[in-house]
Amino acid sequence: MRPDRVEVSWDNDKSKWLVRITMGGEVLRRHCDAAKNADEQSLRSAAQDIVRDEGYELNGTELSIRR
Repeated sequence: MRPDRVEVSWDNDKSKWLVRITMGGEVLRRHCDAAKNADEQSLRSAAQDIVRDEGYELNGTELSIRR
């Protein structure tokens, strides 16, 4: 299955990157330990790993990174 949307953003409260996986009305939230100044490729790779771990496929088009 492919998620509708995956968004990566900085969570100031946890001081970690937050990956939101949206599938229909369900939203999964997972944190990753990438550095705050991580480059886009590192964040994409971390998000793809998290999405895969949750049992979804990601082709990259529905992935957005908010800084």
